[in-house]
Amino acid sequence: MIGFLRSARLEGVKPSVYDGRVGITNPKESVVIVEQIWTANNWRNFNYLVVCPETGEALAIDPLDHIKCLKKAQDNGWEITQILNTHEHGDHTGGNGAMIAATGAQLLAHENAKDRIPGVDVGLVAGDRITVGRSVELEALDTPGHTMSHVCLLSQGNQPALFCGDTLFNAGAGNCHNGGHPAELYETFATQLSQLPDETRVYPGHDYWKNNLEFTLNREPDNVRAREMLAQAGVQDPENSLVSTLALEKEVNTFFRLHSPTLIKTLRDVYTDLPDHLDAKTVFLKLRELRNDW
Repeated sequence: MIGFLRSARLEGVKPSVYDGRVGITNPKESVVIVEQIWTANNWRNFNYLVVCPETGEALAIDPLDHIKCLKKAQDNGWEITQILNTHEHGDHTGGNGAMIAATGAQLLAHENAKDRIPGVDVGLVAGDRITVGRSVELEALDTPGHTMSHVCLLSQGNQPALFCGDTLFNAGAGNCHNGGHPAELYETFATQLSQLPDETRVYPGHDYWKNNLEFTLNREPDNVRAREMLAQAGVQDPENSLVSTLALEKEVNTFFRLHSPTLIKTLRDVYTDLPDHLDAKTVFLKLRELRNDW
């Protein structure tokens, strides 16, 4: 069943559990299968299949590598019935045509991206619900910043999950070079992402673990957790990438650590004209500026 519902807020979602690669079976809970697909391209993209185990229907998220996505679905007997583009950039939309030709899937994207993404069937606004099969339900979040037409998908329950495109990365935040605004990105982090449960799993659009952790340590050299993370296999091997949580992000992601004394001190070393009192927004914007040249 292809499902799309519009509501002000997602309510009554069945509990879900997640694994970084394939859903965990738990007879007391509704299971969602999440397949993270490493493209191994120069942009370091991750593609995703979100699957209802009851029906085998799947939602493909930003399936740039349509060949790998289709093969993964075929190997597991899944049927891709919907495609979601988190935003309009070509490294997220480039697989649409081939995927739709192969599957006949519906294409979903931000309402305001319809003029920039050919063939959008459903334009999404904040609070819209996407159903996959019988047991999977996701909420669309309007998350401007990287672009002004960016959506993230949130599945709630005992183990919530966030499919965050280029808004939130492991230990980092999206850039704003091509149609975005840093101030809007700050608002997305401050008013939406930081308010989600700490146990929310994070599924970003790219693997930037290593570079982002190195940036964290450049800004916070005393961040022991970030230093420990750099040595972990899941950080070094995107084929078997570590799936983060918001709790972990708040330990190692500078864009969530805006009140860190060390971070503020090293920021003042670069920007010597900063005022005595630094608000969180200014810290975020200066970090984003520094990260642009990292």
